[in-house]
Amino acid sequence: MNHNEMLMLKGIYLAPYMQIATVLIGKQRHAGGNMFRHQLDTMAILLDYGYIDSVLLKASVIHDVIEDVPDFNHNEILQVDSESGQVYDLVLEVTKRPGQKKEDYLKNIISKGSFRAKILKCADRISNMISLGFVTSPEFIERYCDETEFYILPIALEVNYNMYQELISLIISRRKYLEDSGYLDNKKKTTEGK
Repeated sequence: MNHNEMLMLKGIYLAPYMQIATVLIGKQRHAGGNMFRHQLDTMAILLDYGYIDSVLLKASVIHDVIEDVPDFNHNEILQVDSESGQVYDLVLEVTKRPGQKKEDYLKNIISKGSFRAKILKCADRISNMISLGFVTSPEFIERYCDETEFYILPIALEVNYNMYQELISLIISRRKYLEDSGYLDNKKKTTEGK
């Protein structure tokens, strides 16, 4: 990060958004930890890739709040600062609606998502894929890798080639884990026996 980027980052008003995200502290993740940490991981990934867009960073800090806290009062977001309307709209773009199929949700981001939404979804998925290293359900890992390959890679290819490469590397490492664990051989034997 160069000096100008540091000064831009210094001027971003993140604390109120971080406070909002604390409602996720008790929300456990499949891989362990909690959703609050995942929000901050997602923001760190964006910073790692050089994104200093204030709306994008603010949205990353609260990107799962509406989805994971159904009774959350969205006015808390809308009253934070002059960018809160844009932040809220971006969070809504990456929020899966109740009852919405994951496939439809991801297809909507591919076809209608803004550039910011696509970048945020890629950073979110990188965080999620890294967390798969702590997941013990091979079925979950396989499904998540398939979903990432089919839906997220096209988004990453459109918005950031380096994110695309990282996601491919994560998919390969998780599939290697499935192979090394014997899961894929067992699955093949099970399906052949039917």
